[in-house]
Amino acid sequence: MNIVDLKFYNLINNISSKNIDNLYSETIFKYKSLPNNIKKILESYFHKYQFWGSLNEDQNNFTEIRKKCEVLKNFTDDFIWLYEKFEDYSSRFLLYAILNNWLNYDFDCLNKSINYKYNYYFDLDILPKLKDEVFVDVGCYVGDTVEDLIFNYSKFCYKKIYCYDITSSNIEKLKNNFLNFENIVCRNKAVSDRNGYIYLNENQNSSSANKTGTKGKIKVPSITLDKDIKEKITTIKMDIEGDEEKALIGCKNHIIKDNPKLLISVYHKNEHFVSIAKLIDGFNPCYKYYLRNYGGKLYPTEIILYAIPKD
Repeated sequence: MNIVDLKFYNLINNISSKNIDNLYSETIFKYKSLPNNIKKILESYFHKYQFWGSLNEDQNNFTEIRKKCEVLKNFTDDFIWLYEKFEDYSSRFLLYAILNNWLNYDFDCLNKSINYKYNYYFDLDILPKLKDEVFVDVGCYVGDTVEDLIFNYSKFCYKKIYCYDITSSNIEKLKNNFLNFENIVCRNKAVSDRNGYIYLNENQNSSSANKTGTKGKIKVPSITLDKDIKEKITTIKMDIEGDEEKALIGCKNHIIKDNPKLLISVYHKNEHFVSIAKLIDGFNPCYKYYLRNYGGKLYPTEIILYAIPKD
């Protein structure tokens, strides 16, 4: 056992020794002890991006903290499972840093875990080369991931790229950004676990905070990748604001048959850190797992799970 293992298992033992109410009250106490400027940043962030629950000390509202503590207790064994699944200590250190941030507001470990060497989704230690890719970008925005793909592996690395986004203006910008590139298919559709329609509620502050549901102002077609793409897929990237589990269920057959590399955002829901890896492993046990942080300094956001087929 090394220092990372020791810290992780000590933290897990601390979680296991307490009930949810104990964890909740202790975490609130630690939060209240933070500098006011840090608390202001966090409360503003959770107000803007409402994936994790609200947080407002003046209103005695600590919903975000309660939700974290519930996940820590309800998924303790799953966190151990995931930690032991990881292929490297960068991933294990990051998982420890996430849980320690949730529980103890440790920003130092979280900052040390940030990957500054490589572009988002393309850690060259995990994906050293890509060739003849049928790359599916779910939540493509205006093509920043496609741009990074081509930058890191050249314009000759792919046979076809499929881009999906629920915001029509993003799709139009992406098309304009890649006018001189062939075989990039752009679809203004939601990717989910069934074909049909969803409704988009746009966030005025940021499209990354858009929400989908059964009601809303904008009606968008919803598809599954299993039905929408018939050819073999080599890589799937997903960043769809918390709907990643549904989209993965909708491409279960591709995961089973094609063994695509999976690059999945797992930070929009606290339980996704473990539930998405468990879902993939249930579909196909032949994957290796890595975790990378691409930006969260005060709270773990921009966290990507890499599921890479075993050789």
